[in-house]
Amino acid sequence: MPDYHVANVCDPCVLDTRAARPAHPLPIRIMHWIGAASVICMMLSGWAIYGASPSLPFTFPRWTTLGGWLAGGIAWHISVMWVLFVDGSAYLLYGFLSGHFRQDLRPLEPRAVIADLVAALTGRLGHSLGHYNAVQRLLYVGVIVLICCSIATGLSIWKPVQLGWLTDLFGGYPVARFIHLAAMICIALFLIVHLTLVVIFPRTLVAMVTNTAAETEETA
Repeated sequence: MPDYHVANVCDPCVLDTRAARPAHPLPIRIMHWIGAASVICMMLSGWAIYGASPSLPFTFPRWTTLGGWLAGGIAWHISVMWVLFVDGSAYLLYGFLSGHFRQDLRPLEPRAVIADLVAALTGRLGHSLGHYNAVQRLLYVGVIVLICCSIATGLSIWKPVQLGWLTDLFGGYPVARFIHLAAMICIALFLIVHLTLVVIFPRTLVAMVTNTAAETEETA
């Protein structure tokens, strides 16, 4: 009788095939770049709006703003806001339905965050594509919350009469505007840290552009 080979979960070839999942699925990569471009445009146009009525003792150089002046900044800000809103909604929906949030971004216990933070500050924290350490999970969840807060406060100060309930929820127009500005500053700080890590680990940029296979956590 011919010898039929039946593959099972112990077969190395089967394990290799299953392990060869992408570091970042295509929907994540697409939504990441749309979201990244939208956030940057929102920040630059927001700086133009802020410059017309600064609440802190500084303004941003005009060459760093988008829109050129108040009306132009508002036009860019509102237009890009809807792109970010749709992209963010799609990302949240995908994250929950696909299990991405549960598997990849579920926050770990404080002890793990402290351990990974100490390892990062001492240069001993590695990085394997397709896996997020405790610090990354905390930062990514944090920036998602900040973007949601930024959109909500932005709507509340854009339509303080029509969305008065939302404005009141944040403590009134001045408080909502301050929270909106604080969220923007925190997002900017996140981008600085994020881009710094990309410079340190440039292969993470490649993985976010191409269909790069995920690595095992042991390769970190």
